[in-house]
Amino acid sequence: MLTEKEIADKVMVREHLARISLTSEMSVQDTEAYKEEIKSLLKANDACLVAHYYTDPVIQALAEETGGCVADSLEMARFGKHHEASTLVVAGVRFMGETSKILSPEKTILMPTLEATCSLDIGCPEQEFSAFCDQHPDRQVVVYANTSAAVKARADWVVTSSCALEIVEHLMDQGQKIIWGPDKHLGRYIERETGADMLMWNGSCIVHEEFKAKGLTDLKAVYPDAAILVHPESPEAMVDLADVVGSTSQLIKAAQTMPNDTFIVATDKGIFYKMQQAAPGKQLIEAPTRGNGATCRSCALCPWMAMNSLERLAAVLRNKDQEIHVDDALREKALIPLNRMLDFTASLRR
Repeated sequence: MLTEKEIADKVMVREHLARISLTSEMSVQDTEAYKEEIKSLLKANDACLVAHYYTDPVIQALAEETGGCVADSLEMARFGKHHEASTLVVAGVRFMGETSKILSPEKTILMPTLEATCSLDIGCPEQEFSAFCDQHPDRQVVVYANTSAAVKARADWVVTSSCALEIVEHLMDQGQKIIWGPDKHLGRYIERETGADMLMWNGSCIVHEEFKAKGLTDLKAVYPDAAILVHPESPEAMVDLADVVGSTSQLIKAAQTMPNDTFIVATDKGIFYKMQQAAPGKQLIEAPTRGNGATCRSCALCPWMAMNSLERLAAVLRNKDQEIHVDDALREKALIPLNRMLDFTASLRR
């Protein structure tokens, strides 16, 4: 497994690249010109744009304007699978593009950049994770969606943060013991909520890992009537302070339905675009990731998600050179646990 320093070094490089081409740094005229070009290219390429909640708000708005979707990783793949377009452009990180390719092998899957990855994916190499699983053959292997196609292929179940609790409860009811990977904070939250017997892989999200409970307590004192919304990839001390713990879609729903006028939100601040749509007029405040003396109170922005820029989006539609490929044999293996999750979540909705 990569050391914390190795992961940090990779993040520094990609953060620098992301800052070079952030959409928000473009002029209004350039932004509009790129948007019009992208709209034209999407039509010309029979393409649909799907974007994650954590991408730049301009990208999210463009996905909505062109008939695509803005969603979590599961819904992005599900939406793309059922859309009639022959090409999907996935604005997110690499595992999201791979998931779309696994579910829609007949479609061309493009991404603004193939360099956009995830610390959970990086920190869970397939060979090391497989060796860990092989040491415990009596356990069901449950992996978070934030993993490579190869790790998914090794799993019995794939889960997202929106369905992980229900799936683990289902396995626990069957008397199963679990290997969980890779996010240790989400795993510990589920273990605590369900009482399941779980062995944890030692992974974490570089964004959620940085939220500070002390800073959150101080901020709550300033906004005593605010509700605290926390993504379960956050450390346990943050979860303990939360009014609602949930996935991106669940946190958006909480902001929409709860009576509070103010919310302190502990997840990537890209979520504010859809959250403000769902809860217009409510005040949204970023949970703190930095202590006293820091240059920013909260730096909750995934550097890899920030690599999805208008420039790169236009370029990939022109050149079609950032395509996701998944080996057929690997895809078939990864499809099994993904379909288990999709079938299970579909049964919950019935």
